[in-house]
Amino acid sequence: MKNGQGTVIRVKVVPRSSRSRLVGFEDGIWKLKITSPPVDGEANKGVTAFLAKSLGIARRKLEIVSGEKSRLKSIRIEGLDQGAVQETLARHVSGTAKEKKI
Repeated sequence: MKNGQGTVIRVKVVPRSSRSRLVGFEDGIWKLKITSPPVDGEANKGVTAFLAKSLGIARRKLEIVSGEKSRLKSIRIEGLDQGAVQETLARHVSGTAKEKKI
């Protein structure tokens, strides 16, 4: 990732959940449940894999900039602006990925 460019989101991670899903957004923080355990970076891999798939981008476009060993993480996303990230993730809250018709 070049020169710190990109959109940064904050994510609170709940590891060892029954299924991986985005469950909400509150006070500027996304809440993400991940099946992976918080051992040897497995939860971090689960977070980046889930977000990359949800946003339709490659995992290499994501970087954990703070919170590698914490449940609260700041993640930089290259190539998408804040509005696009918020809109796309909002469609995935509670496990539903249906696009809203306008």
